[in-house]
Amino acid sequence: MNRKPKILYIEDDPNLGEITTDMLLRAGFKVQWVTNGEEGLEALNNQIFDIAVADIMMPKLDGYTFIKMLREKGNQMPIILLSARVLTEDVLKGFEIGADDYVRKPFSIEELIARVNRLLKDKSSQTNENNFQLGDYKYNHHNYELNYNGKSIYLSSRSGQILYQFLTNKDGILSRKEVLLDLWGDDSFFNGRSLDVFISKLRRHLAADSRISIINMRGVGYRLIIV
Repeated sequence: MNRKPKILYIEDDPNLGEITTDMLLRAGFKVQWVTNGEEGLEALNNQIFDIAVADIMMPKLDGYTFIKMLREKGNQMPIILLSARVLTEDVLKGFEIGADDYVRKPFSIEELIARVNRLLKDKSSQTNENNFQLGDYKYNHHNYELNYNGKSIYLSSRSGQILYQFLTNKDGILSRKEVLLDLWGDDSFFNGRSLDVFISKLRRHLAADSRISIINMRGVGYRLIIV
């Protein structure tokens, strides 16, 4: 019997929290619901979770700070942000600090479950090709570790999946439409903006080796070049 995925759910609204927790349990997940970021960090000190779903606006410790602190500790668990905020800048800020996906409130439980399953699928995908050399960088796809001259950084699940697609696609070419459909499920304008943030982050992570570049290919997507 397969192990049930375990979700850390952080939501301060008691009605929404109770309803969403109940629906996630009915969908076959294990769920621990806490009401603020501090409780979320405490739960992570005592248990192992497969994914976190966190509201942005919370008392004591907001979603942005929760993610930032988690990533600083080296925890690369997939994280979905929830928020009623409608400004694109607020959403892109979440991706910049380490979120893997974003769901706008109000949301349908079917949409949330689909996003959770997509990230869990990315996390659990098996491959015989886990170790790669990119110029002076070494990349281990199993744990999303990018190493340069003995110093490691750990990419988020989404960043790691994008880099892996660059490394395994012919000639390092990444179709914008295909990666959006594969990792996000649709190629909407909003998801395209999210992809742009992840590409920018990868460029910064790879900037120490001047032989590596990610270029835009008009009408196609992107290409990873190592000279």
